[in-house]
Amino acid sequence: MALPQTMKQVRFAGSGGPEVIEIETAPVPQPGPGQVLIAVAAAGINRPDCLQRAGGYPPPPGATEIPGLEVSGRIVAVGDGVSASRVGEAVCALVISGGYAEYAVADEPLCLAVPKPLSLLEAGGLPETYYTVYDNVFTRGRLKKGETILIHGGSSGIGSTAIQLAKHAGATVYATAGSVQKCDFCRSLGADEAINYRAEDFVAEVKRLTGSKGVDVVLDMVGGPYIQGNLNILALEGRLVQIAFLQTSKVDLDLMNVMLRRLTLTGSTLRARSVALKAEIAQHLRRDVWPLLEAGTVKPIIHATFPLEQARQAHELMESSAHLGKIMLEVGK
Repeated sequence: MALPQTMKQVRFAGSGGPEVIEIETAPVPQPGPGQVLIAVAAAGINRPDCLQRAGGYPPPPGATEIPGLEVSGRIVAVGDGVSASRVGEAVCALVISGGYAEYAVADEPLCLAVPKPLSLLEAGGLPETYYTVYDNVFTRGRLKKGETILIHGGSSGIGSTAIQLAKHAGATVYATAGSVQKCDFCRSLGADEAINYRAEDFVAEVKRLTGSKGVDVVLDMVGGPYIQGNLNILALEGRLVQIAFLQTSKVDLDLMNVMLRRLTLTGSTLRARSVALKAEIAQHLRRDVWPLLEAGTVKPIIHATFPLEQARQAHELMESSAHLGKIMLEVGK
């Protein structure tokens, strides 16, 4: 397949708000050993992209500065050690950066087949979200059938995925969201109850809903004062899993409950992990989650789609928090 020498991509012209987003022409990247080159059909917009744009989440050393953590498309070239038979495959892939472009390089072990019911656009919203949710809810959070989980930001891409997977796993699912519409959205995905954090105190509501027992797992991306509240509503042996900080990460805490209730406070980032560690998550997804996507039991929820040239508007929507589910860039077909 003859490939062009140049492509369009998004770049950040410095650190700042969406106004620093620009479109530029750049050479098409080449896959290295163990890598593939994907003609990008779609790329997901994620909060870490906004954080990178603001100067707070740089790519690991050696990675491209071009944003974008997940893509879908077709493999058009392979590096050493990858079978040429993979050329032409429709895949979605977790990438360390570089997704906001017409072509992106991905490590072969992090490429997953596009589930049959899904379009390439829908599949582009899977990797970052599903890798993150699976690892943090089930591996770190150790959520089991019959347990109870509170998911903050239930109407987000992460939240909408976590609700579906936790419910399928047999958990009782509570979610927080910032409006009546968003709470209704969470319930439509399977949440047993949704708490409007603008009108209700989530700590008091969780205690009411659980008869003061508390929940077994909290998935949080807010931080700030939520951290103490989360610790206060965990049941015996409960687990708080921190995956982001929309508010501050620096707070004063009373950790007495951690000792008395034998709690676990954990968290993770995904981007800086080795390919081998991410590949372990990919194997779990292929075994445990991809059959659910194939059957239509769970699915990505796409709120809005923008062409690559409108990445600035996509970031503005993300930062408005007006979306329900994923925001996508459609790059090619």
